[in-house]
Amino acid sequence: MKFARPVIAAAVAAALAGPALRAAFGASGDWRTASSRPVGWAPAPKDFEPAVVQAYAAKAWGWRGNFADHCWIAVKPKGASTYRRYEVVGFGVEYSKQAIRISDTETPDREWYGSAPKLLQDIRGEDAEKIIARLPAVVERYPYPDRYTAWPGPNSNTFIAHVAREIPELHLALPGNAIGKDYTGWKVVAAAPSGTGVQLSLGGVLGFMIAAKEGLEVNLLGFVIGAGPGGLSLPGTGRVPGKADWTGQHPDVRMPAPVER
Repeated sequence: MKFARPVIAAAVAAALAGPALRAAFGASGDWRTASSRPVGWAPAPKDFEPAVVQAYAAKAWGWRGNFADHCWIAVKPKGASTYRRYEVVGFGVEYSKQAIRISDTETPDREWYGSAPKLLQDIRGEDAEKIIARLPAVVERYPYPDRYTAWPGPNSNTFIAHVAREIPELHLALPGNAIGKDYTGWKVVAAAPSGTGVQLSLGGVLGFMIAAKEGLEVNLLGFVIGAGPGGLSLPGTGRVPGKADWTGQHPDVRMPAPVER
């Protein structure tokens, strides 16, 4: 027992360190004036003909951002002049009864209320066209279109995880601090979002996952600790070492300075 207490204390300290740092150095102020600059991950539609599918994650706004990321997907059909952005947000759901938001934009890579997005997936060309063709029906099948619960779900990350499971060709691994990605309702056994493994989940509160892309993840009260090909996953901190580009597919793409369009 004398060895167990220091180990438990160290684990608790590690779990709380990420949220504490986010709280200390996170964005503050008025959400209405927070930055929404594009960061340059998405090719400008007027300059890029092929289809594009991209997935993003950024630190959530407000107190939620101390613990969690917000994820979204954007697609551009071949030859289209805009991207279509798909996400779930909690603002106003109690009145509108509509959690899914679909919008058209030339800049799907905008900062999320002052937080720069990480690029989780970037698929282009014919593979992207196939995903785009399936996406509307998958969105229509989302089980919680009129519900939003920050913890443990269903929320914005539950929605993106649903899309990923329904379209395994996305090969989309979500950040460990995308709280809600493990919410599977009454389904205890489900595919990992990346489609490369399996997870067990009790209402998104307890569970574990083993998958080729995510690695091994343990979910305790919605907080994920894990280790996989991309490194460690710690609550609040997310992936360690941190990366702005998770794709590993486009070595010619580098994180540019923010641009205005």
